[in-house]
Amino acid sequence: MVARLKKIILIILATTFLALSVNLFLAPHNIAAGGLTGFAVILEAMLGLDRSVVVFVVNMIIIILAYVFLGKEVFFNTVIGAAYLPIIMGLIPHEMVLVDAMLSMIIGSVLFGLGVAILFHNQASSGGTSIPPLILKKYFDINPSIGLFLTDSFVVMLSLFVFELDSFFYAIISIFITSVTMSYLESGINKKKTVYILSEKSESIINYLLHEFKRGVTIIPVIGAYTKKETKMLMVTLSSKDYQRLISIVDEYDKKAFIITNTTTEVHGLGFTYESGSV
Repeated sequence: MVARLKKIILIILATTFLALSVNLFLAPHNIAAGGLTGFAVILEAMLGLDRSVVVFVVNMIIIILAYVFLGKEVFFNTVIGAAYLPIIMGLIPHEMVLVDAMLSMIIGSVLFGLGVAILFHNQASSGGTSIPPLILKKYFDINPSIGLFLTDSFVVMLSLFVFELDSFFYAIISIFITSVTMSYLESGINKKKTVYILSEKSESIINYLLHEFKRGVTIIPVIGAYTKKETKMLMVTLSSKDYQRLISIVDEYDKKAFIITNTTTEVHGLGFTYESGSV
């Protein structure tokens, strides 16, 4: 129950970020950066239709399609964001917060990327153009990224005929910034380091890491191709902030130690996604 409530709160927060991005930063400068919100901004300029009403009508159709074609799970993951987005878009003023279009586009795009990243992390959606590609994938085996690309491209190209050329290029840059923001939030904030250590002082290093550093170690038997000598390779996964400390520890025991470090974007398990005694 607590987990479900937390998920609902995060979906509402993420959807609010989307609405803030559109109403305060992108739409005031006629930046239609793809998706349903971008399409709504274009229709508002062309026909005078309120963007929140457009989002509401389309999302109601999207919710029905999700239930019919994708099942209850996708429906429940979509309905909260899809229903809340037009409501919050209608409540947030349609104001130009920043006069500078470039700065407004950057801030709006980062906010939009943050909102979408939170939704993706919670397997949720705000409806819009994210659902039709899933239907195409299920029934016609068309990659969802292709469907999203086509819909975003259509919206951006349509903006070229409605707004000025500057807005068209701002929309393209906005999509790029949104993608970079989502990518960074997905893998950049929670990065870990996986370190492989070959050392003649491996027993001393293991003892320190287990009892002083309080970090688990995996021992991997390896054989040198040239020497044919069997030895131990240690594998340690730890947070980026502890990485330099680990290197210093190894260096104290063996300055000739051979160390390989990989950046790890996601780790699940004891000590990372939960602590002992919490399950």
